[in-house]
Amino acid sequence: MKDHMELDGYEGRVAFITGGAQGIGRQIAERMRDLGAHVAVGDLHQPDIADCLNMTMDVTNEESVRHAVDEVFNTLGSIDILVLNAGIFIIEPFEETTLASWDKTMSVNLTGSFLVSRSVLPHMRDAHFGRILIIGSSAGITGGSKSIAAYAASKAGVMSLAKSIATAYAEFGITSNALAPALIETDMIKDMADMASRIPVGRLGRPADVADLAAFLCSENAGYITGAVVDINGGFLIH
Repeated sequence: MKDHMELDGYEGRVAFITGGAQGIGRQIAERMRDLGAHVAVGDLHQPDIADCLNMTMDVTNEESVRHAVDEVFNTLGSIDILVLNAGIFIIEPFEETTLASWDKTMSVNLTGSFLVSRSVLPHMRDAHFGRILIIGSSAGITGGSKSIAAYAASKAGVMSLAKSIATAYAEFGITSNALAPALIETDMIKDMADMASRIPVGRLGRPADVADLAAFLCSENAGYITGAVVDINGGFLIH
């Protein structure tokens, strides 16, 4: 049995993943590396992924973003694939959400995606090729469970951002899509293992499940898919 699916378009390409030190981001970085891409990983905490360019970066800080993007270009020569995965998840009742807390969530999840994509897109436009994938959430579609209003709003924003980029840059050979995962087995939902019984496929999702779908959407095989928000939830939100 093969360790992963065979996909075209990775050999020699450069992929840049934000928020890639652990969880879903790390799985995506490792999958794209194994498919033949040169991979750069940026995270607030120093990543340690073998055979990747590992960088510390703060997606909310313009100077940090510029420095990281410059380092990728100076070291690897281009950015062909951009996966915007950096994000935070804060649980707090709506009326107890302070402006500072709201702004922090928006700054990391939404503004961070804007700053990084704005920095990379001119290079993709000039190259007439690019794959952008933003990791959203089912909460951005449904509003999520109680006490995650800021998170849900920020994820709705990034998924709309992916569509806006798709519209503006399709003529330059750039695709832009988003994923809307739910109940993926990461530290974010470590206290929700009992939810598995409510998922039609009978288990929580795994970061590798998301990495498989991300790898497809960023491959040559998905060149006709853009502006899409793709659910990955084991049937949890069938309606």
